[in-house]
Amino acid sequence: MAYWLMKSEPDAYSIDDLERDGREPWDGIRNYQARNMMRDDMRIGDEVLFYHSSCKIPAVVGIARVASEPYPDPTQFDPDEKYYDAKSDPDDPRWILVDVEFVRKLDRPVTLTEIKEHPGLDDMILTRRGNRLSIMPVEKAHRDIILGLE
Repeated sequence: MAYWLMKSEPDAYSIDDLERDGREPWDGIRNYQARNMMRDDMRIGDEVLFYHSSCKIPAVVGIARVASEPYPDPTQFDPDEKYYDAKSDPDDPRWILVDVEFVRKLDRPVTLTEIKEHPGLDDMILTRRGNRLSIMPVEKAHRDIILGLE
């Protein structure tokens, strides 16, 4: 099993939304590095740390699970969608996604400040300067520390 951190702005799609929906396509990824991780590295059953970003208190707020093989993101083909990509060809899709399913909310959010201040997490990708990826791998040791902080 691999571990991932996936960021979502809570006003766009929150852990509460995923809890309500149960399972949801992780659409709208328009970064090649993040796309490649979903396409090449994610497997059904991998654990996801659900992270609220671009909000007052960014934090890991829950756990989800990768619930599907990668498949083409349908929003890339629909001109009415926010994530439409006129250059993407249905016969050779540029963007893919995976479904994620809700596992649980954390007992309490583990904030970015806590993560940055914890000596065992100082080499986590999330804490690196300039990191803007919405999806990133997480080492099991880092995952265990974060869950230990909840």
